[in-house]
Amino acid sequence: MKKKFEKKILVFLLGFGILSFMNILRKPPIKDWLIIFLVKGYISSILDKFVVKKGYIKYPVKLINLFDTSFIFDYLLFPISCVYYNFATFKKSWRTIFIRVLYFSIPMTIIEQWLEKKTNLIQYRKGWNWLFTFVSLNSTFLLVRVIISLVRRKAETESELEELPEH
Repeated sequence: MKKKFEKKILVFLLGFGILSFMNILRKPPIKDWLIIFLVKGYISSILDKFVVKKGYIKYPVKLINLFDTSFIFDYLLFPISCVYYNFATFKKSWRTIFIRVLYFSIPMTIIEQWLEKKTNLIQYRKGWNWLFTFVSLNSTFLLVRVIISLVRRKAETESELEELPEH
């Protein structure tokens, strides 16, 4: 019975993730959002694979059993949340960027902590706890924010160079 309920949670999260992704595709600048989505998915999948392989986290109930990691979180929900975080910090000061990361990481940490205690969707092992989750969420949000800032800066520089008259 409990496993059925947990699978329903995963189906809900998958549906929510797909709808959220479709919403992202409607907001410009779409290239930036897709870069963020893909970079975040790449980073989170590598980190989660490492943490699972080392035995710190386990995902006993999965919707897709092809992966040891949380496919829905790593490849859909976490990247989408990062896009929304970048949307919320677009053209903001670094102070605002650092404050707003907490708006995303605190609720996500609380939800993961609740899921760990009340379901078999995630299990902490070998001393893993909410603090490691909180730090890793913040670190990866900020890392991707720095990466997209560098990409934007490089794109602006290249577009300025294209506008210079040739001699």
